[in-house]
Amino acid sequence: MTPAFRLAAVCAALCTTLGASPAVAADCPTAPAPVYSLSFESRYADDSETRSEIDADAKAKAEEALDPIDDFLRDLTEAANSVYDEKTDAKAMADCVVAAMAVWAKANALADLQSETAQLTIGSRIAGFGLVLLQVLPHGGAQGDVHLIRTWLSGLVYAQMQFWEEDAPKGASQGNLRAWAALGAASVAPFLDDSTVLGWAAWSTRFVLCKADADGSLPQEMTRGHLALQYQLHAIAPLVVSTLLLKRRGTDLTPICDGALARVVNFALSDLQTGEMTKAITGETQSFFDGSDTLEGFHMAWLEAYLQLDPGSESGLAGKVAAEFRPLSYSKLGGDQALIWRDQ
Repeated sequence: MTPAFRLAAVCAALCTTLGASPAVAADCPTAPAPVYSLSFESRYADDSETRSEIDADAKAKAEEALDPIDDFLRDLTEAANSVYDEKTDAKAMADCVVAAMAVWAKANALADLQSETAQLTIGSRIAGFGLVLLQVLPHGGAQGDVHLIRTWLSGLVYAQMQFWEEDAPKGASQGNLRAWAALGAASVAPFLDDSTVLGWAAWSTRFVLCKADADGSLPQEMTRGHLALQYQLHAIAPLVVSTLLLKRRGTDLTPICDGALARVVNFALSDLQTGEMTKAITGETQSFFDGSDTLEGFHMAWLEAYLQLDPGSESGLAGKVAAEFRPLSYSKLGGDQALIWRDQ
């Protein structure tokens, strides 16, 4: 639990009122002040043609703007994951998580996105909220709070759909940021029971997947110089999880464009061994091999969902890499992936 959102006495009182035991109340997140407006610029240097050179000042400003949202999501995700624990009063925890989210819904948080960069990056945060809800709503949540959240997330998703179809830069519209926006829609659509949102999620996921080259590399991510392989992984995460969510709703994207998803995944998994394939495309040694970055579990968290889509890959490279990095967890994908996908 992040220090900024450790429980105050008011949260304990709220959770007790909702019927939680003291042990559950101690883990119940309280909502921080809602973030209504966002305005920050790209963290990459203006003269970086590959958008791979960081501007330290711009990065600090972006993180300052996004940290309150991401900290809240980490707390919500930790609480949502706890509903799988037999020792947790799942209903009380669900009620409390939903109540915390309703505070932001009532304030119409994140509705005022004043910069293009804010529009480009908000999709993964919407996905985080949606994946929290998918875990807790089967267990509880006051109907009034649920109604507020449904209205709020519907507005955010429809604004994203309009942005990506009308205003997004051409390059970004073909890559990882659109894939994250699609995951936002895919994770929220069941909660909204909205076929338009679900259809847009499927269309956008298909659009990015079908851009893949024959070898499985994603052209938009291959423009990112020494960060290309890292960005391929960043795109794979929402593509895989969206594909699994959509398949469970009756739309199977695994065969499209000559099995694009498997090609995209296999390219990344194979190249994580040496980095040579991406280096051959970009002309640059990749960040995982030049000492500037370290491959971590959150980079590979999507593997649990992928193994659900292709169980046979458990015995191959995908299963080997998953075993190496387990437990696989990433707050933007809903936290502990084994709880969400593998153990269900």
